[in-house]
Amino acid sequence: MLSFFRATTLMLVAGRWVLPAASGEANLKSENVEIHIIDDNFFLKWNSSSESVRNVTFSADYQILGTDNWKKLPGCQRITSSKCNFSSVELKDVFEKIELRIRAEEGNNTSTWYEVEPFVPFLEAQIGPPDVHLEAEDKAIILSISPPGTEDSIMWALDRSSFRYSVVIWKNSSSLEERTETVYSEDKIYNLSPEITYCLKVKAELRLQSRVGCYSPVYCINTTERHKVPSPENVQISVGDQAYVLKWDYPYESTTFQAQWLRAFLKKIPGNHSNKWKQITNCENVTTTHCVFPRDIFSRGIYYVRVRASNGNGTSFWSEEKEFNTEVKPIIFPPVISMKSITDDSLHVSVGASEESENMSVNQLYPLVYEVIFWENTSNAERKVLEKRTDFTFPNLKPLTVYCVKARALIENDRRNKGSSFSDTVCEKTKPGNTSKTWLIAGICTALFSIPVVIYVVRVFLRCVKYVFFPSSKPPSSVDEYFSDQPLRNLLLSTSEEQTERCFIIENASIITEIEETNEVDEVHEEYNSQASQDSGNYSNEDENSGSKISEEFLQQDSV
Repeated sequence: MLSFFRATTLMLVAGRWVLPAASGEANLKSENVEIHIIDDNFFLKWNSSSESVRNVTFSADYQILGTDNWKKLPGCQRITSSKCNFSSVELKDVFEKIELRIRAEEGNNTSTWYEVEPFVPFLEAQIGPPDVHLEAEDKAIILSISPPGTEDSIMWALDRSSFRYSVVIWKNSSSLEERTETVYSEDKIYNLSPEITYCLKVKAELRLQSRVGCYSPVYCINTTERHKVPSPENVQISVGDQAYVLKWDYPYESTTFQAQWLRAFLKKIPGNHSNKWKQITNCENVTTTHCVFPRDIFSRGIYYVRVRASNGNGTSFWSEEKEFNTEVKPIIFPPVISMKSITDDSLHVSVGASEESENMSVNQLYPLVYEVIFWENTSNAERKVLEKRTDFTFPNLKPLTVYCVKARALIENDRRNKGSSFSDTVCEKTKPGNTSKTWLIAGICTALFSIPVVIYVVRVFLRCVKYVFFPSSKPPSSVDEYFSDQPLRNLLLSTSEEQTERCFIIENASIITEIEETNEVDEVHEEYNSQASQDSGNYSNEDENSGSKISEEFLQQDSV
């Protein structure tokens, strides 16, 4: 056991004492007094500088602080070495302070007592290494761990069920792939490979006191070959309103299963509790990979369940144990909401399950109701309704109005009224009504008829702007006629002269020229006459008649 004490050493005091010197004898002294407490093992050690002196012994006494009743410390009387074991001391309470004193002796000569500083055994004690027993399966190792100390230990009497154990395990062929797990005194390490040598070491812990012990020696064991009947995997339990549903995975058919349960607190008590497992009602010799059993078979608390398979070839090892708490309600996920406009005054709402809740089969295990909150988007007034249906309609709504909705799932008849969180808010606009359509058509028609009017007004306006701000530099034709050269000459001629003027052409060469000139004069004269007639109100055809006569005469002469 002393080999384990090297990890933790308690130095209480460093002292020395000296025996009175006899005739010519050397002084005797001792120093560095140390106390080691490992579980229920008490050791007293010191270093002596007078080992060369023969017949020197050491003795120690103890007392409970405040009693003033020193007693001889068992195992530490007349010790010739520099250490003693006083584990046999009878202590009624490891939480009481103890005083120690020690002296050196040689024959009838003794040194003065040296008193060690008082200490509380429980506070100074260190957790020793546990004893470990291993048993192999194909994919697991069964651990049986004995708590530190003995069965009658007074040091850990109140903490034996509080120990947790930290296991470091690795393949013997590769110490680099270490894996650490926390286990109970009777537990399993899963997810191993068949026919592999594994090694491990274990240490005990008291987590509430933040006290960690030292590791045990290394233990090694070989896992067995792969079992003919594999164990069920992925064991899960779901809590329903009136029942539990236990599920697991298994690759083969034509197999029967059985399931057992164990109270979790038994795992904290050291010892073998394999005979404490009990059969689960309705889960014995089932041929499906699930079973349903009533909730009333379990009282409040934490439990473990396990499953194994059987067929014509044999029975599998037990599956990995699954822990569950009967007081913990399962998580209910928020629903998924969709909303669609049906008419101008109603909206259809559909409530669906999220992907998470579908995986957990919440809708099948619990009778759910939905708390739905509905409101107009521009108003803070909310309508709250409870619906068992997943499809329903909100009637009597306003046309062309945006409405919003959100919902959450509640467990029916749950007094605590615990449920999911609210879903995402969904908004939708109602369709337009008949009145809205009429106004829409009237508006379109008005717009179509008003477009030409607007175009005409714009054109008139542009013409006015152009006339006012951009006038034309050329005078009007009615004004320009009076300023032309030819009409001015005609204004100087009297009407009588125009009527009596005649032109005679003798030569043929000049006929065309004279005729053109006469025509030009006639045209101007006619234009003048038309103007004059408009001014005077009289109109004459003399010029036309005279012109026609002259033309006839010229034609006759030409023919001659």
